[in-house]
Amino acid sequence: MAGQITFRRVYEESAPREGRRVLVDRVWPRGMRKEDAHLDEWLRDVAPSTELRKWYGHTPDRFPEFRRRYRAELRDAGHQEATGRLQDLAAHHHVTLLTATKDVDHSQAAVLAEWLTEHM
Repeated sequence: MAGQITFRRVYEESAPREGRRVLVDRVWPRGMRKEDAHLDEWLRDVAPSTELRKWYGHTPDRFPEFRRRYRAELRDAGHQEATGRLQDLAAHHHVTLLTATKDVDHSQAAVLAEWLTEHM
């Protein structure tokens, strides 16, 4: 099922139909043991910069601006290897982007899923 991109919380139980499970957070999810995450990859370099993440603070009113700034960051040199890896994975597999964020619809995983879909 190449090309299907979904996103969800890393704390939710994994399912075989999720394809490749990729954590897209810069920091490890609080309280989660690595063996319980059932990850295929952790691409921390695809996550928003620490400065952007702290500015956003998961404030829904800031999401449109966060989305704009994060998409701009995805074009910079620091993200190229990680975005290239994600594009390669998505071209060959179903990919589930994982985040620890409670509000996944207003997270970097949501923005990244949209961006990946557009760049496939």
